[in-house]
Amino acid sequence: MKNLIPAERTNNIEYAIRDIVVVADRVKKTGKKILPLNIGDPNKFDFKTPPELIEVVTKAMWDNNNGYSPSSGIEDAVEAIRKEAVELKGIKNIQNIFITTGASEAIEICMTALVNRGENILLPSPGYPLYSAIVPKIESTFNTYYLNEDNGWQPDIDDIVSKINDKTRGIVIINPNNPTGAVCSKETLLQVIEVAKKYNLVIFADEIYDKLILNGSKNISIASLTDEVPVVTFNGLSKSFLAPGWRIGWAIVSGPDKEIADYIEGAQRIVRARLSANHPLQYAIKPALEGVCKHMPETLKKLSERGEITYKRLNAIKNISCVRPNGAFYAFPKIDIPIGDKEWVIKLLEETGVLCVHGSGFGQKEGTKHFRVVFLPQDDLLNQAYDKIEEFMNKNF
Repeated sequence: MKNLIPAERTNNIEYAIRDIVVVADRVKKTGKKILPLNIGDPNKFDFKTPPELIEVVTKAMWDNNNGYSPSSGIEDAVEAIRKEAVELKGIKNIQNIFITTGASEAIEICMTALVNRGENILLPSPGYPLYSAIVPKIESTFNTYYLNEDNGWQPDIDDIVSKINDKTRGIVIINPNNPTGAVCSKETLLQVIEVAKKYNLVIFADEIYDKLILNGSKNISIASLTDEVPVVTFNGLSKSFLAPGWRIGWAIVSGPDKEIADYIEGAQRIVRARLSANHPLQYAIKPALEGVCKHMPETLKKLSERGEITYKRLNAIKNISCVRPNGAFYAFPKIDIPIGDKEWVIKLLEETGVLCVHGSGFGQKEGTKHFRVVFLPQDDLLNQAYDKIEEFMNKNF
């Protein structure tokens, strides 16, 4: 039998967050202790899925809700998503909601349903690598716009406009942002809406961290600011409800009904073809969104404290500067070094055991170098890691 050659579309699929773990596994085998600041999984640290949700899911399983669900999701969950979107977020003109295997599946479904071969969606740089991984799978083309580090990592509106071409179909906004921890201002969101309206673009709003807001910042759902522009809002239980392994997410499609009806039907064809999301776990959505869980105050307290430790410690280290993170649990520090950021991350890992992710894995402005840290670990582990980064920088740079 001849060697099996993978499809060409797989050649450009990269996922820096997971790829760097391959190097970490090699380093771990040498006996070095790994201090993980690389992956946004709260359950790896001192965060636990709310017991109220576990009880609901367990009951759903014992009640034998273990077969297929309706393709778009169970009615109670869909209605809970709709109610929260309308009453708490102020989203207007909701036309469709469907539940997926994590927000990641919702994102891929909605991009697949919109983009033809050779067309593009504007992606933020830096941004979550999932989007870049989807591009080659749907035979799209890469088209990125910059976030402005000098303006708290807000989307650069002028750069967005300059990147639009006759093949551009949509724009992604990650708010709060992964990897920078930035929260978009209302002014920025209104400008994005005007651009989308002018150029007939769909807005894909990734709001998976919308409840993890720090430092008194205010998070605004972009769909609440328009009923004229099509917006697809992504969310789920993974981050705010500390259940990333449950893989429960959803998409809310809002905007003018006639103009987006065909697009919704295209997305629903994909939704129906993959049968359903995990059935019993959907029963956690309604109690989660109705405020049954008691975990949020303690979660925000921990993240606020750890975000502040991260901001202060990293800015005190030679040749490192860091914009204050106002949401999620990430920071994206800049490093002034004579080597590449991926080489720096690997060297740091090999010498100290501190595991971060190179900024180039998320995208960054040409001529700059960054790394992403996750500040989920407990205070003592964070301080250990930052001590090692400081010693490493003093020794080598």
